Amino acid sequence: MRQMGKQRLTLIAIGMLVLAGLWSGAALAQESAQPAAEAPIPHGARYVVNPLTGVALGGMDPVSYFTDPEPQQGLRDFEYVWAGVPWYFSSGANRAVFMGAPEVYAPQFGGHGLTALARGFLSDGNPRIYVIHAQRLFLFYSRGNREAFELSRRQTLEDAQANWDDLLANPPVE
Repeated sequence: MRQMGKQRLTLIAIGMLVLAGLWSGAALAQESAQPAAEAPIPHGARYVVNPLTGVALGGMDPVSYFTDPEPQQGLRDFEYVWAGVPWYFSSGANRAVFMGAPEVYAPQFGGHGLTALARGFLSDGNPRIYVIHAQRLFLFYSRGNREAFELSRRQTLEDAQANWDDLLANPPVE
């Protein structure tokens, strides 16, 4: 009698595992049949997010950096997830513009501070300390870093790009 109980439990456990496998396979097939909701992360970049909210640019609207005299605070009502990160917008129109070309409006180098990256290390860029250069958004850790960039734009950009390419090829171990 005891042996029969163990066999039944074993058969039930195997049956449950088979059902779980079929269910997860069906879920994966359904996911792959649906269109992707977001674009892949450009060049494997990972975007800096607010550590408390998980939102890119501290919730600032990335399109507003290009269209308004000062960047505008985005709203949760106009959220869009791109590159695995939520982005907030001040209007549905700005969200639609971003959705059409996110790599144009997203901060360069994943939102890391440009001058720090040029010097060989990563620091989170401050969404309120920025420059639009060559129609791209660059963030800085501090105003002093932004001033250093203004003194040597070309060299800073070249150094930052070289360090970024190296970082992407050899990501740090977390």
